[in-house]
Amino acid sequence: MEEGDGLTDAKGELLPVLSTSAKKMDYDKLLKTPMPTFEGATPGSPFWTNIGYFCLYRTFNNIFRTFEVTGNESIPTDRGSLCAAWHTNGLLDPISIFLTHPKRFVMGGRHDLVTRPLLGFWTRKFAVQPVVRKAELLRGGCSEEDATYLNGRSLLKLATGISHGFGCALFPEGTSHSESHLIRLRTGPMRTVLAAAAHAKATGNKTPVVLPIGLHFRVRHLYRTDAWVEFGEPIEVPDDDLPEELVTAVGNGDWSEPPADTVIKLRDLLEEKLNYLTPNKETFDDYRADQIVAHVKARKDGKRIPTWREEVLAARAVRDNPPSSEALEIAKKISRTLYDSKLDGRSINSKADGLDFIREGDIKNPIISNIKLALFLLLLPVTIYSMSLQILLGRKLGDTTDEGLDARTSYQFLAGMFGSLIMWPIGATIFVIISLVYEPELESVIGIMWLDYLGTQLWQQILTGILVWLSSIILFWVSANTFSLGADAINDIKSFFNRRKLNSTISQDLLKLVKVLK
Repeated sequence: MEEGDGLTDAKGELLPVLSTSAKKMDYDKLLKTPMPTFEGATPGSPFWTNIGYFCLYRTFNNIFRTFEVTGNESIPTDRGSLCAAWHTNGLLDPISIFLTHPKRFVMGGRHDLVTRPLLGFWTRKFAVQPVVRKAELLRGGCSEEDATYLNGRSLLKLATGISHGFGCALFPEGTSHSESHLIRLRTGPMRTVLAAAAHAKATGNKTPVVLPIGLHFRVRHLYRTDAWVEFGEPIEVPDDDLPEELVTAVGNGDWSEPPADTVIKLRDLLEEKLNYLTPNKETFDDYRADQIVAHVKARKDGKRIPTWREEVLAARAVRDNPPSSEALEIAKKISRTLYDSKLDGRSINSKADGLDFIREGDIKNPIISNIKLALFLLLLPVTIYSMSLQILLGRKLGDTTDEGLDARTSYQFLAGMFGSLIMWPIGATIFVIISLVYEPELESVIGIMWLDYLGTQLWQQILTGILVWLSSIILFWVSANTFSLGADAINDIKSFFNRRKLNSTISQDLLKLVKVLK
């Protein structure tokens, strides 16, 4: 991440440093961004949206080792909803919301999302509306008049979509960051949803709600980490005191600013709700210390914390009812030692006086681990053939991005998804061509002319080639999943040796913590 340039906003706070991509603003191209439509089931292209969601699901399921979502059953489906969350994991944050919400989304985002090559194609098909942030405006990306027009147009489209019953995800902090707590909330999402309430009032639709969301990632930038999406209780949007001129203007398709006092009141209420759904600690070291205390307490009570969701809730309970500062300092020391070795509180043994050499869920069941490794090794040649370029590209982009650690997984996700869309069809085609070239040699190995498997007529041979091509794509997909299983098994084995190595170092600190907690 490059050093800041010292520019501040009206509140005196430093503006986020712009990445190379964010500095490139093509205003004319932004004005040509396709507008969303609200008559159908999707604001963007129905065909490309459904294809995009399919690809997102496939890649998303490969990213996380465990994934859980709660609270989405309470989302009202008879009206629109604005989803608001803290923002620490780049594109994985909105994608986590899109894929767990029951409705399709009208989308807004940073201006360069719609102008980048490849990614821009998809965002335009999803009808993503570009927004110019204060950080770009104050650095001369465009004039204030241009930014006001573009943002007003985008916010109006988002508000109209919400009024028509679609979902929308906006991040009130205005930027993805690496803090362990909320940074100052901007007013854009509140202005948008209040405009949506005014539009609903003008058109007879039901008033939308605001959904505060907790996005919890065990280690956000690591492949195969654990994740939990926590939908909070919906916040009713006040519409009784919306001025008539706002209702009339938005109903007629013109952007108008909601009353400032109503915006601030809603923002403060959302901030209170979101604070509770985040770690809300000074540093992540402090947050991991709460997790250690939670694990030690559970172990001394003869229990264990089996899931990431329960671990977040247990750490939240410690945060809300903290032990002594001495206990937290010891826990922080323990958490740092574990974190540096890619371990966490789950490694603490049942007596809380050391580490489990074989942690439950890792290699306690050798049969499962051996099956994972066997599948991984069996299909490793296929994985190398079909996935090596995506893996190398994702690693390269993720490790060299100038957008900070919070963007690392975004690049890996995009490399995995787009790389598969591009490379798998090419790889399958090359495989079919090679099979045709070396058909005599293959016949000597498998005993049949594979091209004549369905018959010797031309259409039968073409059909056979198509089936082999499709089978290759399926095999590539299976190998990608066995790669993730193999990664799990390898990580489990590495953590086993790390626990053995650290046990004597950390046991005294654990005993001190138990004593202080008593």
